[in-house]
Amino acid sequence: MKKLEELILTYKDFPRKGIFFKDILGIAQEPEIFKELIIEMAASEIIKSADAIIAIDARGFIFGTAVSLLASKPIIFARKPGKLPGELIQKTYSLEYGENSLSIQKESLKKFKSFAIIDDLLATGGTVNCVSGLLESQQKKVLGLLVVVELKELCGRLKFRFPVESIISY
Repeated sequence: MKKLEELILTYKDFPRKGIFFKDILGIAQEPEIFKELIIEMAASEIIKSADAIIAIDARGFIFGTAVSLLASKPIIFARKPGKLPGELIQKTYSLEYGENSLSIQKESLKKFKSFAIIDDLLATGGTVNCVSGLLESQQKKVLGLLVVVELKELCGRLKFRFPVESIISY
């Protein structure tokens, strides 16, 4: 996965001063590396055991959709405000650089009991904590989290009672 690391660029002071933003979008520009990454993520026991995948807006959609396709698992999307129709469950959360909220269509959860969460990056854990809270509010089980990058020094994984798998850690 050395080649994978080379594709992740760091931008200082984005989106705010003091933040070192890890940009994973270069991975999508290298189809063979992207394919290897998706194969590795789809092979996770967390994915195999889950009824469905929840992908987090927006970069989590890239990886979640590809894993869903390869693993033949249904996918549900946790979206930012104003992006989903129908009856929603919604929750606000704190980021390392502000506040946001996520919504999930209530109807989309009905057929499933257990979920794997997929996102691009784990930092402080606020976004994933929000999604797991939304699922738990509907009596759903989170089996684990898969991310491409984990910023270990921010200790996000310590907020969860479920396993976390990251492909690259900084």
